[in-house]
Amino acid sequence: MTPEVQQRIDDLVNQDKIVVFMKGNKLMPQCGFSNNVVQILNMLGVPYQTVDVLDDAEIRQGIKEYSTWPTIPQVYINGQFVGGSDILIELYQKGELQQMVEVALAS
Repeated sequence: MTPEVQQRIDDLVNQDKIVVFMKGNKLMPQCGFSNNVVQILNMLGVPYQTVDVLDDAEIRQGIKEYSTWPTIPQVYINGQFVGGSDILIELYQKGELQQMVEVALAS
């Protein structure tokens, strides 16, 4: 990953409290896993931003290196990588995601 791509990802990750790198966007997810993440965040009723990796091949590859996580979607809360669809589902079911989001939005 080039330093320029790393800086772009740094900026994206830190510009909002909750950022989802996904295929498509929150209005039109382009894969089932991305849709799962959107549905969970919508159920929580929290503000979040999405980055469509299908629009930018450098970001699509770079985010995998950035997080050392091989799949998309990827969720960041308060600049920290949380995980993908399966991890978000698990955190939501345990009630831990709600707490993470509340802390992030309060800070």
